[in-house]
Parts: sequence; structure tokens; C-alpha cells
Amino acid sequence: MKQRWIVALKVVAHAACLGPVAWLLWHLYLSATSDPAALGPDPTHTVTFFTGRGTLRLLVVTLAITPIRRLIPKLSWLIRFRRMLGLYAFFYACLHLMTYVWLYAGFSWAAMVDDISQRRFITAGLAAWLLLLPLALTSTTWSIRKLGGKNWNRLHWLTYAAAITGVIHYWWGVKSGVKTPTTITVVLAILLLARPVLARRSAARKAGVARIPVG
Repeated sequence: MKQRWIVALKVVAHAACLGPVAWLLWHLYLSATSDPAALGPDPTHTVTFFTGRGTLRLLVVTLAITPIRRLIPKLSWLIRFRRMLGLYAFFYACLHLMTYVWLYAGFSWAAMVDDISQRRFITAGLAAWLLLLPLALTSTTWSIRKLGGKNWNRLHWLTYAAAITGVIHYWWGVKSGVKTPTTITVVLAILLLARPVLARRSAARKAGVARIPVG
């Protein structure tokens, strides 16, 4: 794909990732000024759910890029969006964490320590954020050069661990009987299963090419 189209698509991707934040900020403004019901009866819960769901969706989209590229080689240019989408996932994760630290814990270390020790969904959520942190810190070109391509790729397997932990956080955070995390769980499970299946398929194809007689 030509560079100008990549640039245009990146503009669209930035708008798609930032659009929900603009929507949230606008409704927060409405809620604080003219329309107290703009974010529903429980604005804090709405903001928490909104940012958490955004984090998981972006993580899943980021993880989907590799299997899509392997299935459809013509879409190999998607790799140029993976780092950007991963950073947006971390951005939403930070908003989600800040919602808890500010609106639930009130910046109280004692309250946070108590929650982490007693509420397993808080523990899982913090673990997911900590798994994303080294990925965000090593997302620069300088970091990739210093780590080396292979080490950098190994480190970024943490994306899968963060997504799995995030989904666990989601399930533990909803009330018993609520099934809203089901869709994101199924999509993530498909992506996890696709990885070894596509790797096996690629290995079989290379083995077949190697067996073709030359001359």
C-alpha cells in the first residue's frame, strides 16, 4: 500500500481511538453543567466501564493484526498500526486506572492497599496494567534497537497475558449472572487458538516448499 494511504488510514485510526474519549469528555461536561443524567444514574460506573471496555477492545484489535496478516498476506501493511493501537490500549488502561484511583479510592493509599488485598478483581486489574507498562515503555524505536528484534518480540508476548488478565478482571468485576464479558472472551479465545494453528500451517507450508525438488 502506498505511503499516502497509510498516512490517511493512520489519521482515521487516531480519530477512531480518540473519538470515544471526546464523547466521554463531552458527556462529563454535560453531566457537570446542564444534564446530570448525561452519563446515566451512576456516572462513575459508566466512566469505569467505558474506559475498561475500550482497553480490552483495543488490545483484542492489536492482537488480531498478526493472524489477519498471516491469513491474508496482502494486508501485511496492518503491522504498521499495531504499535499505535497498543499504545492507545495502554492510554485507555491508564484512564481506567485513574478512574479507580481518583473516583473510587480518592487517592487514598490505604484504601487502595485494602482493595488490592481483599478484592480480587482490583488485583487482576492492577496486574493487567502492570503487564502493559513495560510494553508501553519499550514501544519506541530506540527501545527496539537496544533490545533487539527477537527480545522485543518475546517481551511483547505480555500483550496476551495482559489481555487474559484484563478479561479475568472483567468477569470478576461484574455481578454474578451478568454475561457482558462473554463476547470479548470468545474473541480473545479465538485469537489465542489461531496463533498455534497458523504457526503450524506456516511450518507445514515451509516444509512442503523444502521438499520440492530443484532442477
